[in-house]
Amino acid sequence: MTTPRRNFIKTSLAVSAAAVLPATALSAAPGTSSGKREFYELRAYKMKPGASDASLHAYLEKALIPACNRQGSATVGVFTENTPKDGPTVWVLIPHATLNGLVAGQSLVETDPALKQAGAAYLLTPKAAPGFDRIDSWLLHAFTGMPIIELPSYSKARQPRLFELRMYESYSEVKALKKIAMFNDGEIDVMREVGLAPVFFGQSLTGPNLPHLTYMTSAPDAEAHKRHWDAFKVHPTWEKLKNDPQYADTVSKNTARILSPTAYSQI
Repeated sequence: MTTPRRNFIKTSLAVSAAAVLPATALSAAPGTSSGKREFYELRAYKMKPGASDASLHAYLEKALIPACNRQGSATVGVFTENTPKDGPTVWVLIPHATLNGLVAGQSLVETDPALKQAGAAYLLTPKAAPGFDRIDSWLLHAFTGMPIIELPSYSKARQPRLFELRMYESYSEVKALKKIAMFNDGEIDVMREVGLAPVFFGQSLTGPNLPHLTYMTSAPDAEAHKRHWDAFKVHPTWEKLKNDPQYADTVSKNTARILSPTAYSQI
């Protein structure tokens, strides 16, 4: 039976996304994939300085990720920030094939008994020892130029790796869409070519600091990542794109974070 809370969440998300999403994306069955663009929930679990994150990590590893996998989100990433910009934070990326799948994921604490059992220590923690301070969350829609998550071989094999998460804010909705078009029109392909190994690109539909987009690149180590960025900066296609007047002034703020995957991260 659908709970009132789940109905409220589903209705709220559908209303906020309907203006930018095709009807098929909203009505497709949960957990199915027909080659359409994925949706992502990006969470930032903010921790108080000096507070232990052991309870949160145990919950994510033993309860939340298995529940997401059972629901159909096969590749869930969990990361820590190497040099935190806004205090200690644990980042979680949850992909969904459809918007309905994301809505179902929001209700897992209510609907999945196995999650509640495995995560009891975290979910029932006393007020004096919370598992986090606050959670920020964004709903993202994958770009047409990269409709699903792509994992490099070293990530699939859980070998040493790092990730860079970037958020590009724009001063207007039109300019934000132009930056997305710039990625779709060649920038993503250049990133693949030079080895930046992009993992996902998403347009932020809800969350703070709109309008903006978020994307993630990867590398085996910091030296390789720098080398790949250096190759990107002098690539002729990138030179052409960045000097094209239609793409001028599309980014007003660029926030970049270097992330390390946890031992249990599926990305």
